[in-house]
Amino acid sequence: MTSSSFSVTDPADRPVIRMKPKMDTRRIRFGAPWVWANELVLDRRSKNLAPGTIATLEDAERTPLGTVAVNTGSKIAARMLDRNAETRIDAAWFVTRVQRALALRENIYDAPFYRLIHAEADGFPGVVADRFGDTIVVQPNAAWAEMHFDMLKDALAAIDGVKNIVKNAAGRARATEGLDDVSGVVLGEVTGLIPVEMNSATYMADLLGGQKTGLFFDQRDNHAFGARVSKDATVLDVFSHVGGFGLAALAAGAKSATCIDGSAPALELAEKGAAAMNASDRLVTRKGDAFDVMEEMVADGVKFDVVICDPPAFAPSKPALEKGLRAYERVARLAAQLVAPGGYMGLCSCSHSADATRFREACDRGVGKAGRQAQLLHTGSAGPDHPQHPSLAESGYLKAMFWRLDG
Repeated sequence: MTSSSFSVTDPADRPVIRMKPKMDTRRIRFGAPWVWANELVLDRRSKNLAPGTIATLEDAERTPLGTVAVNTGSKIAARMLDRNAETRIDAAWFVTRVQRALALRENIYDAPFYRLIHAEADGFPGVVADRFGDTIVVQPNAAWAEMHFDMLKDALAAIDGVKNIVKNAAGRARATEGLDDVSGVVLGEVTGLIPVEMNSATYMADLLGGQKTGLFFDQRDNHAFGARVSKDATVLDVFSHVGGFGLAALAAGAKSATCIDGSAPALELAEKGAAAMNASDRLVTRKGDAFDVMEEMVADGVKFDVVICDPPAFAPSKPALEKGLRAYERVARLAAQLVAPGGYMGLCSCSHSADATRFREACDRGVGKAGRQAQLLHTGSAGPDHPQHPSLAESGYLKAMFWRLDG
């Protein structure tokens, strides 16, 4: 799809979609960014709108509610772009939104490595963009962003210092919007790995072949807390990916860090990061199923001063919640058995369906089944470059909790 004429025509000429009679619109009026398909009057005309079309949303009494992007083939049939129904979604709109997001990050970080656009929370529904110095990796995961991608790309390219842009089209989100999975460099040239320094550690980001955008910035602050309790410690980083917690621990003076992950390429990047830090002699990597490896370590009586587990989303949706909570409980039980007396355990969840309370309860059950006594020391979330949308619980997906264990 390419930019639609709907993006630049007068708002008065835009199509209109309307909410059903007697539908409570307070949720939308108070800030909710999504309108569900069952809330709208979806007649033949609205169903024929091209996915990503910009339209005016009205209530049943024809009172404008805002400017939305429409995709009637999705459960999220309309995404709020602007509360002003007269807003023109044109090149200037994109530049203004991008510059607003940039100003927040530049006020917080002293180096251009961060999540630049965090979807709805930054006013870009379904869009994620991470910055790696002069390169930006963008994921247009909603039909409207794909339709208007040229304007999004140009607004990102206008940022001072940006030379390269990578479009990442992988992931389930695009499929649910009816979009393709064709990724590639859309501006400039990207070759090789990009070193990223965070918390005095060096991570190697693979922007073309790595997972998602190439590196996870969201755990930055939690990596820092894990590093604080890792000085002179033996550290186990389970589900380590490219060595998120392990490399931060090494940078803080850990005696050793053992990284376990199922991906050989990810572990190779962890090794390259350690090499860049002159810490290769203190890093051990082990490829394998995390549960199997932890079970084996428990059976062998292995202990670490610090054990941190950052698994993938075990509960990516409500139907998967109970199964996911059982998996988190199992992680906590195994991790607790691997922590030396007086040591520390960090457990994380990126499942938005498992809120902090349910996640902590699952972890507490696991710790109890391991026969350990625990003190909860720290509860963390994603960093400020991943702001939360007040009306969208999904934007507060990340939980990180650290305990001290005795017994």
